[in-house]
Amino acid sequence: MPPEEPHQIQCHLDRLLAERGMTLAELAQRVGVTVANLSILKNDRAKAIRFSTLSAICRELHCQPGDLLTFAAQ
Repeated sequence: MPPEEPHQIQCHLDRLLAERGMTLAELAQRVGVTVANLSILKNDRAKAIRFSTLSAICRELHCQPGDLLTFAAQ
């Protein structure tokens, strides 16, 4: 099996939370996921995200997926 290539998707959850005055714990409770899972996403360590989770995050933060995730070309 070939080594896994690093992804180039960046998450801007920390910025969005700060702009909205919301904590990670508050968002986790509203979305129905663990703080640990949101932390993995926030720190760019996630390998995947369910559309249902992405939808819930966007609903609670009043944003679009493109506000939360961007592609960082090298």
